[in-house]
This record gives sequence, structure tokens and C-alpha cells, in this order.
Amino acid sequence: MLDVEFVQFTDTGKVRDHNEDYLGFAAPAADHDARHKSWLFVLADGVGGQDRGEVASRAAVEHLLSGFRRLTAGDSLNSVLPRLVQAANTHVFETAAAVVPGGSSMATTIVACALRFDRATVSHAGDSRCYLIRHGQARQITRDHTVTNEQVLMGLITAREASESGSRSLLSRSLGNEMFLNVETNEHTVHKGDVLLLCSDGLHGSVKEADMVRSLGPGADLETAAKELVGLAKERDGGDNISVQLIRIRSVERVGMYRGQPYRLP
Repeated sequence: MLDVEFVQFTDTGKVRDHNEDYLGFAAPAADHDARHKSWLFVLADGVGGQDRGEVASRAAVEHLLSGFRRLTAGDSLNSVLPRLVQAANTHVFETAAAVVPGGSSMATTIVACALRFDRATVSHAGDSRCYLIRHGQARQITRDHTVTNEQVLMGLITAREASESGSRSLLSRSLGNEMFLNVETNEHTVHKGDVLLLCSDGLHGSVKEADMVRSLGPGADLETAAKELVGLAKERDGGDNISVQLIRIRSVERVGMYRGQPYRLP
């Protein structure tokens, strides 16, 4: 059976007077159905410089969690999770229209990681990230939806030029700007001892993968590691809100799929 431990931590930073990041999670309702039900971890970063970023991030996370809690055991996370993110996008868009007559520019990034059996399904939009940390290496398993990153993928600029660009934080997609959203989703197999790290750009903008690995070594206390990483981001920059979720896989159940149904592997 899948067993995890997790922590989440957020800080306003040194410059902002309020926090536009919002975090949440959904756990299986009871031990007896934990084998078939799933975990969900969600982190959203309200878009700075636009109206009510903190409203957008909270609305997105709470709507996504609410929809996730209504899933049944047989629902495919790979197909359901992006639909839930799309529904959260519509909710933010409609909330903006209701809050501000004539509409609003309210928007947020989001990264959501659902866990069931030995799989992690990740859906995201914007530049909040998910990393997979395994055997002393950290690997980013999301792709930043920024204008400069899209230009790199098209070969218009180099990665170095993108990192030095003054518009490197300009998003190419986020929740709330349009009624429909192109949600990117991928799936990964997880192993005992893996750590999944979800974070806003207030953390990954100044904390490198080597720092993550160093803080999350074998046997590391997750709460200590989360505070250490947030403190490091605050020390090096602190110009934005800083948020992180850490999920350690304590055990997994290996499964295969046959006609949409899981079966235990030896």
C-alpha cells in the first residue's frame, strides 16, 4: 500500500506585505480505503502585479481539492486530474468576472501532484514546479510555461539568454486568464525513498537542485528541510512569496493495469 509523509511551508518573503501563494492537500479518508484512493498535493502562486492574486490561488486550490475528493476508486488520474485543473481554471475565470464588474485580470499558476499505487500524476500551468529527488539527484519533471522558455524550445534564443532576460518570469499560460486552458500532464513511477518537491518560483528562482539534494539527504527530517530551503531562498533573494511541499514515499505497491483495472505485481 502507498504510504507517504509530507510537510508544506510558506513564507511571505522580505518584500511583499501579503502572501499570494496557497497550498493544500487531500488524503485518503480512512485507512481501509487508502489502497484504492489517492493523495493530492496542490500549490498555486497568484500572479503578481494583477488583481487579487491571493484570491485566484486560493480559489484554484480549493476548487481542485473539492473536485478531487469526489473521485471514485476507478477514476484514471491521468485523465481526471487535467480535467479538474481545467475546472479550477474556469472557476477562477468566473470568480474574477463576479468579483469585478466587467471582468478582472485575476490569475494564478498551479502545480498538482496526485499519487496512487506506484504512480505520480502531475498537472500544471505556469512556472510553479515539481521535482523528483532520487538517489542524490533532483530532476525537474514539469516544464515552465513562460514566454522565454517557449522561445528556447522554438530555437529563437538560448537557455542562457532566457535566464538573463528581464522578461523570464512572463507566463505563457496560467489559470484564470481565459475560459479554456491547455493543461500539461505527465505520469511517473515512484519508488520507496523518493521525495517529490512542489514549489513556487520564489523558491526555485534562487534555490538550486544541488541545494534541494543537500537538504533532503537520506533520513532528513522533512520539516527541517522545508524550513531550510525556504530560509535559503529568503536569504538569497526574498523578493517574492516562497512556498514548498515535500512528499516522501515511504512504501509503494507495485501494480500493473489490465483493461483499466490494477493488479498487484510480484
